[in-house]
Amino acid sequence: MIDVFSPRRLLLASAALMALSAGAARADQMSPGPWNGEAARIAGSSALVKSSMAFIRAEVAKIHNPLIRRETEDAVFNTETCIKSRIGMTAEKKQQIVDKLIAAGLIDTGEAGRIPGGLIAGVFPGVRDEGTACPKLPMPYYASPGSVFGGHHSQPGGLPMHVAVNLKSALALADTYRTVYGTLDASGAPAVASAGGQTPDADVMIDQDIVIAAPIWHDWAKAVIFQWNADGSEFIEMNYGGNGKTDTWGAPGDTKTSSHHIMGVAEVMLRGMPAEYVITHASAHGAPNAGNEHSVVNWIHAAAILAGVDPIERGYLMKDATGRLRLAAVRKLGSINIQASLPNQPNMLYEYVLHNLSDADYTYTGTAAVQSGLLLRVVAPKFGYDAAQAERFNTGFRNPVLAHTGAERLLMLYSNGGIARVEAEVTRLKTAGAFK
Repeated sequence: MIDVFSPRRLLLASAALMALSAGAARADQMSPGPWNGEAARIAGSSALVKSSMAFIRAEVAKIHNPLIRRETEDAVFNTETCIKSRIGMTAEKKQQIVDKLIAAGLIDTGEAGRIPGGLIAGVFPGVRDEGTACPKLPMPYYASPGSVFGGHHSQPGGLPMHVAVNLKSALALADTYRTVYGTLDASGAPAVASAGGQTPDADVMIDQDIVIAAPIWHDWAKAVIFQWNADGSEFIEMNYGGNGKTDTWGAPGDTKTSSHHIMGVAEVMLRGMPAEYVITHASAHGAPNAGNEHSVVNWIHAAAILAGVDPIERGYLMKDATGRLRLAAVRKLGSINIQASLPNQPNMLYEYVLHNLSDADYTYTGTAAVQSGLLLRVVAPKFGYDAAQAERFNTGFRNPVLAHTGAERLLMLYSNGGIARVEAEVTRLKTAGAFK
């Protein structure tokens, strides 16, 4: 068997991915990506992508809150949805917002050198109908990758695959906590639910609408951030939501995070989502438990600047006795002042932690992306492709194959059947017309 995962081969694969990213760096990120349409065609022909979208749609239909259900359905399934956070964005207003982020210590100006077009392009990548009353996504939700090129789910349609995993995880986690901590036996004592028939405890409430909506919405902005270049690679994502130096309420710390995270939080703010939903959404990249609350606070603060709203007035944040921005108390938390007695503790809902945990599938899928990418480079010559010819390899082979089978499945096939099983899977896809 070929040792495709030797350190030398992995090093070469990483170097190849960096070379592809360097090609992407020459793209004009102020305009929509030139390969967005082809990515949508490939993703739209994938049974895996279509079934992921069908699963997401079925779960959206279960949301009871009409506002959350309506806005989630519109954002995900309406290809002509208006990007609320981009309405009225003139060049002057974009600069003003970037200036506010810098003044608030929520952007690292050094990021400008990584992004074609600088900070403006990093915060505001090109969209369709820019400058109109209804700016639109540059590609459909279903065509978006799940992360940076070479990362997890980085193929056309990778986003709905990623979301399907995260959504199933969130549903399972919520069910687990309800059945262990939220059921009562016949005497009224808490007991793990079993066939014996424990009853739900009405006071142990996990909001199912938030459980469903948060993983569907969280990566929505990847359809704006990770646009497709002509060579089949992706736009470069900027990180902000901190300056990387003094982010712990002015003390040393680094809360810079992916721009899709900030943009998504801004969007749900402008779509009127409840405060507990907004905070849950903002917790995807880090639960606001003791020691990390400032991260979520900074991300909400940055998103509020992007959205042009007051996060205190909206009930997302509050100021404590020292004047620090903290997470606001919601639901019954508003009846006591936790922070007065426990100043280092955040106002916490379980939904915040649940959402963070459900977003963790990258712990396997990131590795799967790297190793499956290497597998495809190994088998490519058998199908008439040369990985050294980056554009042809990406657009004609790598992206279609991964869109139809997923990096995770390829790695599982390799783990159990070796390189021959990977070749058989790719042969099946070629026969089915997934690629030429």
